[in-house]
Parts: sequence; C-alpha cells; structure tokens
Amino acid sequence: MSKIVIALGGNALGKAPEEQMKLLQNVSKIIVKLVKDGNAVVITHGNGPQVGQIALAMEYAASNGAGTPYMPFPECGSMSQGYIGYGLEQCLLNEMKKENVKKKCVTLITQVLVDAKDSAFSNPTKPIGMFYSKEEAMKQEKEKGYTFVEDAGRGYRRVVPSPMPIDIIEKDTIKELFQNGSLVIAAGGGGIPVIKDGDSLKGVEAVIDKDKTAALLAKLIGADTLLILTAVDKVSIHYNTDFQIDLDVLNVNDALKYINKGEFAKGSMLPKIEACLDFVKGTSNKAIISSLEKANNAIKGETGTIIKEEI
Repeated sequence: MSKIVIALGGNALGKAPEEQMKLLQNVSKIIVKLVKDGNAVVITHGNGPQVGQIALAMEYAASNGAGTPYMPFPECGSMSQGYIGYGLEQCLLNEMKKENVKKKCVTLITQVLVDAKDSAFSNPTKPIGMFYSKEEAMKQEKEKGYTFVEDAGRGYRRVVPSPMPIDIIEKDTIKELFQNGSLVIAAGGGGIPVIKDGDSLKGVEAVIDKDKTAALLAKLIGADTLLILTAVDKVSIHYNTDFQIDLDVLNVNDALKYINKGEFAKGSMLPKIEACLDFVKGTSNKAIISSLEKANNAIKGETGTIIKEEI
C-alpha cells in the first residue's frame, strides 16, 4: 500500500458548476480505483479559475447596488475550497457506494502559513480569474489597483502574490483523519494563505502554488508518494519541438540541470518539478507527474515520470 497525496490540476475541475460536477465524476472513478487497490489517499486541488470567478462576482455585486459587502480575497479562497470540495466529496461518496468501498470522506477548509516578508508580496506572479483584453486590463489596473500580465497569448489576467508555504495550520487534523483511513480533501487551491500577526493568524491577499503546498502536505502527514496530475502523460525536455524527449525517470541532479537550462516553463511544469524535488530530496520518497487519465497506470509504474533522489 502506498500513502499518496494527489494534486489535481485545474483541467480536472472545469470552469462552471455543471461542467465541474461532470468532470469530477470521472476524477472520482480514478481516485476510488486507487483507494480500492489499497492505497491511502489525501487529495488537494487547484482553484485558479474558481477563486478568480468568486472574487469577480463578489466585487461586482458589492459595486453595483446589490448591497453585499466587499469580500476579501482570503474569504474568496475559502469559498472556493468549500465549493470544489463539496463537488469532489459528493462524487467520491457516490462512486465509493457504487464500488462498495466503505470509507469516510471529508473536506477540510485549510489555512497555510506564509512569511509576511516573502519577496513574492512585492512581485505578484500568480494568474487568477478571467482573461481580459489589454484595454480592459489597463482600465482595471487604473480603477482598482490590480496587476495584470499577458498570459501565453490568450489575453491578460490579474496576478496576485504567490508566497512559499511554510506550514499547514490544520496538519494534525489532516494526519489524524488520514491515519484513521478517511479519504481527505485538504489544502485546496494551495490553502488559504495566512500570516502570523503576533499570536494570531491573519489572512492575506495571495494564492499559494497548489503543487508546492501538496509537497509540504505530503511531508507533514508522512506520505511516501506525491502524485501530481496534469495535462500531459510525462515530463518532457525540448517540449513542443521536433526534438522533444519524454522522460520516464528523473533524479534530483538531472532535474536541477534541466531547470538551469530553462527546460521547464515557469507557469506550468517548473513549479511541479520544484514541488517534487522538495518532496523527494534526502528521502526515499517518490514523486510522479502524469495525466489524470493515466493516474492508476502511473502509480503502477506503467507511465508518467517518476522523480526520486536517485533512480
């Protein structure tokens, strides 16, 4: 039996409630198959589109006579955790009932500690929400003080700080549920970012990279496998060129060499590789990057890219 933390990419979630529920039914079949095979599983997920949509809707309502209050970004993050967790939890429970898997399932609203002095707060990089034209983005920058960047030729998106996760506030609860055999959904969207304000916690406007939080979560609860599910079956070098090479295995030293050569895109594969390295360095842990559809095959070593300290 493997003790697995699964990090679901945004492609598994969709952009609207109906689409999300349909996609999560397929996600649940894949996860329940892993559970039925005897693996212990904790699930985390992204929330980039969802938290952006929630923030935009709440801001529109507050600004256009609906009488609703302005909603801070950490609260929007908590809403996205509940919204996505509800759909995933319901689909998992339905699928476990079909497959006669007798496990409890729970979604835990999760706070993740970051450093108030993290340099990310002076350099926002994490895209959230909708795509805008250049004119629309410049108007919002002027009116609301947001920061926008052009995103891979698809338009302009708002960016917020993406600080490094330091600790998971609810780690002991997650670990206890995990050790007791529950199927746990936690740290959605990288967790709600909080800082220490004296002896108290305080939410901050940021989005933590969900793969980096997944790596931290996996270490804190004693998992031996980090499974990052994304849009490709394997990690590649010379990606999307005539010289593309798909990698079956990757050790820490080679991964660092490829990072230094710029082989992994900053906005997509690089944070996944960095999260995997953080999880496996100095341990016998294993990280795997593969596609959602091939998750079960990847756990069995039949596909995906396996990342370890030494291969």
